[in-house]
Amino acid sequence: MATLATRVLPTAPGRTNGWRLVHRNFMVYRRAWPVFVTGFLEPIFYLFSIGIGVSQLVGDITMPGGEVVTYTAFVAPAMLASSAMNGAVFDSTYNIFFRMKYAKLYDAVLATPMRPWDVATGEITWALLRGAIYSSVFVLVMLAMGLVGSWWALLALPATLLIGFAFAAAGMALTTFMRSWQDFEFVQLSILPMFLFSATFFPVSVYPAGVQGLVEVTPLYRAVVLCRELITGSLTWASGVSVVYLFAMGAVGLFVASRRLSTLLLK
Repeated sequence: MATLATRVLPTAPGRTNGWRLVHRNFMVYRRAWPVFVTGFLEPIFYLFSIGIGVSQLVGDITMPGGEVVTYTAFVAPAMLASSAMNGAVFDSTYNIFFRMKYAKLYDAVLATPMRPWDVATGEITWALLRGAIYSSVFVLVMLAMGLVGSWWALLALPATLLIGFAFAAAGMALTTFMRSWQDFEFVQLSILPMFLFSATFFPVSVYPAGVQGLVEVTPLYRAVVLCRELITGSLTWASGVSVVYLFAMGAVGLFVASRRLSTLLLK
């Protein structure tokens, strides 16, 4: 525990920033790279098992813009959005809770000139970068499988950064309210239904009208819509709504996380 805490080096006054924590996390995962690599595999397994296997039974899907795509091409962008979400959420929840409650890493960090805002931005940046790495590998897999159908797909990686920012900031903000490991059951209780029902595997149009409205306000649905429309090139106004939604979610999460860290660590 002491080794992890002392990896954060003091920062000269006036130059404090969260990149110290990003560097610290990089040094830690450099020795634990197998744990890091496993995050690539889950969405790829889903793509191969459901996107390819089930695709033979389902047939083609008509996008909101009228473009017809294969079921595999329909599912793949949703797996991309889910990959960005998973990489960001699990790093900004379980890992941060351990560092805060057990390793006491942030107590050591705040003994330097770094501030709670630096802790929040550093950890969220790391979670964002981790999600972006997962997403980049997944995009390469999609490209190799011929599932990228538009030049708009070049914006898919910046979109995954936005998705990572939104979920990492929200995840860290919620983690500051967690009291024990049992509270993390609520994380799974939130993530799994979103993964299954946010138009990930089938269009939102299959739901009744009232349920459609409920699904459309979930953050993963907004992420899936953004990635799917960019990858397929079937852009609608929904992509703009998703960008505003995810940015606002990230901004609020970052603000709450920094304020809560100030309350918890500087009391």
